[in-house]
Amino acid sequence: MKVKIMEAMQRFSKAMFIPILILPIEGILIAFGNLFTNPKLMEVFPFLNNPITTGFGTILTGSLVSILANLGLIFCVGIAIGLANKEKAIAGFTALLGYLVFVNAMNKFMQLSGILYEGDTLQGTGQTSVLGVQILDMGVFLGLILGIVTAVVHNKFVDKEFKGAFQIYGGSRFVFIVLIPVVVLLSIALTYIWPVFQSGINGLGTFIQHSGSFGIFLYGALERLLIPTGLHHLVYTPFLYTSLGGAEEVGGKVLEGARNIYYAEIIDPHVKELSPSVVWDARGISKMFGLIGACLAMYHTAKPENKAKARAILIPAAITSFIAGVTEPIEFSFMFVAPLLFVVHAVLSGLAMVTFHLFDVRAIGPNGMIDFLLFNVPLGVGKTHWPTYILIGLIFFVIYYVVFRFLITKFNFKTIGREDEGVETKLYTKKDYKEKQSQGKAETAAAQGNDGIASVIVNALGGASNITTVTNCYTRLRLTLDHPEKVNEEILKRETGANGVIISDKNVQVVYGLQVNNIRKAVDEYLGLSANE
Repeated sequence: MKVKIMEAMQRFSKAMFIPILILPIEGILIAFGNLFTNPKLMEVFPFLNNPITTGFGTILTGSLVSILANLGLIFCVGIAIGLANKEKAIAGFTALLGYLVFVNAMNKFMQLSGILYEGDTLQGTGQTSVLGVQILDMGVFLGLILGIVTAVVHNKFVDKEFKGAFQIYGGSRFVFIVLIPVVVLLSIALTYIWPVFQSGINGLGTFIQHSGSFGIFLYGALERLLIPTGLHHLVYTPFLYTSLGGAEEVGGKVLEGARNIYYAEIIDPHVKELSPSVVWDARGISKMFGLIGACLAMYHTAKPENKAKARAILIPAAITSFIAGVTEPIEFSFMFVAPLLFVVHAVLSGLAMVTFHLFDVRAIGPNGMIDFLLFNVPLGVGKTHWPTYILIGLIFFVIYYVVFRFLITKFNFKTIGREDEGVETKLYTKKDYKEKQSQGKAETAAAQGNDGIASVIVNALGGASNITTVTNCYTRLRLTLDHPEKVNEEILKRETGANGVIISDKNVQVVYGLQVNNIRKAVDEYLGLSANE
């Protein structure tokens, strides 16, 4: 049972990446649009005060904010696509249809039952307008539930075919036929059930909000500790997009979730100070400062003869973490050779977020310095307190450095540059990957008649027949294997540039960093898979 639960969570975790990876881009563009309508910037740069640039900023920001109002639909389609075993595009389209059916079915049932609120405003009633239709306010949870339901129905019936006159109703059409009564009945059931769940969620959110520093510490530490399992975004996503992360009234509308509240507040000129809920999105402290200190500690503790190699490895990894917030290459360099360092890293991440809370910092930096500058600096010091964010970051840079250096030397951890003779730990850059890819193609094509690095990866995973599914997230190639014991971790690391390999039952994750999309495409092509499978 434990294995099945973990498999289900990891599969759901992979599916979540489809909507999650799009939302940060939306946030950056909202912040970019806000630059052109920021009165303070217009005072510094008068040329921005013209109808063309302000109009562009208004249109860009206004159009993207609409995504926040329809997160349920976005997650519904994204989850269905991610969980579908095949015909993913059709699964997404069916999810869209199911979402429309559900919304209107719930509206009609609430109307017939006499529980549809008829006042001028829906605020505080537990009801809201979704795509212009009044229903219970389920937020992102509506999308998650319908996405899962659609995927289950799709996977079960997408191969169902009929003969004769009924042939036209087979396959994806039959999926929709089955889905209609399912979502209609679900809409009726949730009309009575959801208020109970919502009450529980609100109670949990209130408990977390009142738990103060302990709750924030637990959140920050868990978000890092779960990285090896790939489930860490299941911790922060509810806080960013649901009532667990707080609820605030902005511009006459009640918004739930730290990220939603933040996006609304940065474009509202009447908001003088951001909500304290932004602490749930201040996860970038370890990415921009802490791990940089850890890298410096690993460099200073490297053997003298390995200093140049350690410097060449750690500098690109540190820059990637600082600028883009991609931390896995650094974390996986010490996660397995020195697990204690990883636990300490998680603890320090939690403590950093507690420090933000205690000093009432209202700035965010979820994905590195680029995000931090775009989101916070244009808003001014009074609205975000961003200089305090940097000050705290510098303090934790020193703490990370001192603690990591002490532990590495105290326990003689074999971090970068401290490996035993003949053993090498290496982080691969994109340039390294391309060079290895070219080398691999030449070598393996001659020796095996295969197609470069993809063949090396597939063979190291036990061969094509051993691979059941192939997906990827932001930095990892995620696979399901029939026989995970056949995985050759050494070859994956040495020959293909993998930063780490995680095996949990039949679920295997191979960490490649930002170049994972190219690797996924190469593996798909080698296996003869299409993106829709």
